[in-house]
Amino acid sequence: MKELTRAEEQIMMILWKLDEAFVKEIIEKLPNPKPAYNTVSTIVRILEKKGFVAHTAFGKSHRYYPLVKKEVYTKVHIKSFVTNYFSNSFENMVSFFAKEQSISINEMEEIMKIMEKEIQKQKGD
Repeated sequence: MKELTRAEEQIMMILWKLDEAFVKEIIEKLPNPKPAYNTVSTIVRILEKKGFVAHTAFGKSHRYYPLVKKEVYTKVHIKSFVTNYFSNSFENMVSFFAKEQSISINEMEEIMKIMEKEIQKQKGD
């Protein structure tokens, strides 16, 4: 699966949230300063060529919808992120964020609870 540019990812986040949208509706959800209509339209067409979105035609207008689920894209690219930046080690990634104090104590406790649940689940208990 191809990686998205920052602009493409921003558009996909909106489409994943809305399920389907016209270019005007996508623009409404973008932060200020709003890009030009043609810019967003071009990005959406690129996403369509990449196989991330498709459209339903309404005369000359197109309503776009995602073909790739957010969870699928996230799974593929988180794995790539861990591989490229943390030597394919989730332990290294968590350690990095914990040491950089990017994770609060409450978040670490929640992560530990999730991990303990998953350990028990995988052990079959």
